[in-house]
Amino acid sequence: MNWYLDVIKKYAVFSGRARRKEFWMFQLFNIIVSIVLAIIGTAIDFSLLSTIYSLAVLLPSLGVTVRRLHDTGRSGWWVLIGLVPLVGFIILIVFTASEGEQQQNAHGPNPKLAPAY
Repeated sequence: MNWYLDVIKKYAVFSGRARRKEFWMFQLFNIIVSIVLAIIGTAIDFSLLSTIYSLAVLLPSLGVTVRRLHDTGRSGWWVLIGLVPLVGFIILIVFTASEGEQQQNAHGPNPKLAPAY
């Protein structure tokens, strides 16, 4: 749950780096919440419930994706490759699943080595 809350606290932060665990745990939690809200929305006949949630977490989702790309040494603009049907989505998954740079890069220090707070 802390991984999700940490991303929400950085609501529209596009600078810095994000670990793989932070990115993937946020995505997993988003999928679970979206499915639950879709089921609840269907049960109460309000299908926009999941859509409202998706819009609410759009900026944090983009922010954590950009920070994840920064961790791999890529520009945040690579997130736009996801707009290319299928191929772009696969490339984005490969980029976000790859290990980050061990040393400090142009976007900041290695988040794995950052002190816990």
